[in-house]
Amino acid sequence: MASDGNVSSADYIVIGGGTAGLVVANRLSEDPNVHVLVLEAGQDHAQDPRVNIPALFTTLMGSEADFQYQTTPQPTLNGRQVKQPQGKLLGGSSAINGQAFIAPSKADIDAWAKLGNPEWDWASLLPYYKKFYTLTPPPDKETLDHLGIDWLDDETRGTNGPVQASFPGVLQNPMIKAWIDAFKAMNYNATSDPFSGKSIGGYSNAATIDTRTKTRSYSATAYGIPALQRPNFHLVTGATVQKLLFSKGPNGVTATGVQAIIGGQSKTFPASREVILSAGVFNTPKLLELSGIGNESILKEHGIETIINNPGVGENLQDHLMTGVSFEVVDGVITGDPLMRQEPEALQQAQKLYAEHKAGSFTMGGVQSHAFMPVLEFADAAGQKAQKELFDKYAPKDSREAEYYNLVRSIVESPEEGSGAWFMFLAQANLHEHGKSFVGTQLLPENFASLGCAQNHPFSRGWTHISSTDVDATPNIDPNYFSHPIDLELMARHVQTMETLRNTPELAKYFKPDGKRNHPDAFNIKDLEGAKKYLLDTALTTYHGCGSAPMLPRDKGGVVDQELKVYGTNNLRIADASLFPLIPRNNIMSTVYAVAEKASDIIKRH
Repeated sequence: MASDGNVSSADYIVIGGGTAGLVVANRLSEDPNVHVLVLEAGQDHAQDPRVNIPALFTTLMGSEADFQYQTTPQPTLNGRQVKQPQGKLLGGSSAINGQAFIAPSKADIDAWAKLGNPEWDWASLLPYYKKFYTLTPPPDKETLDHLGIDWLDDETRGTNGPVQASFPGVLQNPMIKAWIDAFKAMNYNATSDPFSGKSIGGYSNAATIDTRTKTRSYSATAYGIPALQRPNFHLVTGATVQKLLFSKGPNGVTATGVQAIIGGQSKTFPASREVILSAGVFNTPKLLELSGIGNESILKEHGIETIINNPGVGENLQDHLMTGVSFEVVDGVITGDPLMRQEPEALQQAQKLYAEHKAGSFTMGGVQSHAFMPVLEFADAAGQKAQKELFDKYAPKDSREAEYYNLVRSIVESPEEGSGAWFMFLAQANLHEHGKSFVGTQLLPENFASLGCAQNHPFSRGWTHISSTDVDATPNIDPNYFSHPIDLELMARHVQTMETLRNTPELAKYFKPDGKRNHPDAFNIKDLEGAKKYLLDTALTTYHGCGSAPMLPRDKGGVVDQELKVYGTNNLRIADASLFPLIPRNNIMSTVYAVAEKASDIIKRH
């Protein structure tokens, strides 16, 4: 049932009705004997066409449905500040993202176990990946062949979960098939179903789009709205949580409730069992610090009483950087540029196709073509030797840093893992627009297809901390992009390969030989130093921030244990991307859902 905020009490209070929070709240409210309250800062946008129509996701960034955070100036990115969109609405970031549905690697999650969480290896999390979604393949063989989907594994894919996933690629788009053919020619066709955890190579990726309605499928539609039918599920939107309330006893600290601002008034909501923080990578550590849990020196600086001194809060922040090179396409290739420019004819045609046939460009979100790739320069024996020398050169001497470095290195160096994610975005990347997002507002008049790449496993880590005791103040966010030199070395080599990919016979015929590009530096990426300069000028976040309240042993900077309980508390847990001890490869949405499903079972057991 929807609530006006007059909830007297609840067994469980979930802070944040986002990607993870609604999963947890839905699963806990399956027990009719417990009352679950969700406090969400944003509003319900379930009827908002910007949310529901897949192609309109770019209009949400920077809107009232976005917290509109940004980083501190990044010295390694020429002092640029990088926008950090975070969903401020029911469904959280699953309601504003580009819907790309990407799998992690087995090695990523097994690394969590190696870092001190033996109950969180790949085998233990795999059932939860399958649990949250249903992947519907194209019904006809012609489309399957066009998209190169010969790797689907019924033992791996989800077939009965609430989030709907499908393949947005269509027969009318020849570049999607050219992508597959190019990787086949390079002997890097997808080796297996990505959700097997052991796949590299190029493939047509799925998206969280309902194949029947051609609308976004996300946490609100899959978990939140169905739970509203239950009398024991309570939701308050427009709720700005100020702090968590605690009592201290001989057995530790107990969370007793939550203080929040509703309609301009401060209200207290008692919790009889547990409080679950699912406020996201920036707001979860922010609320911990505002409530007195964090680094004692930071809390003192802001005049906050220390409840639990834990310097790990807000540290270990990880993110993927990405960039793309936009190449002008030959006449006749359909891209999203006219739609982004809001050309009347393109808009009218797209609206008509979508309204009448649930077809056309409105049905497609961000990325439809994807690949997990190693650095091609390091593929042969000589390359392997050069790669080892590069890693040895930057190996840290500090033992604590060495553990993290060596674990990430073991993944990146493996020929079965990809250090980079490559993708094709059928529109321009507005990286000529200084400091803006990947999809900006100053649009070039030509039509483009962008070939991009992202880090899979950055060595650089940063932090996020409160900037004030004012709950409405934005936190300080410093991802420390490229602070570890190996990140720039690896990513620049992936950027170089975008030129190689563009010139494959399969893709080259769709690009104008002397066509325009999105940035002056884009003509110089063949050279390693030119690729590095392009990155420093253009690299942006993939919006995959995580790890700021990590599940690690406390003496290694951990904030939560394997039961997701905040150290020093009896009943405060975290269930969102902030608990990731190590960022998984590329898009993290699927792992957020899986972690939330497992978190729900952990909480139910207690």
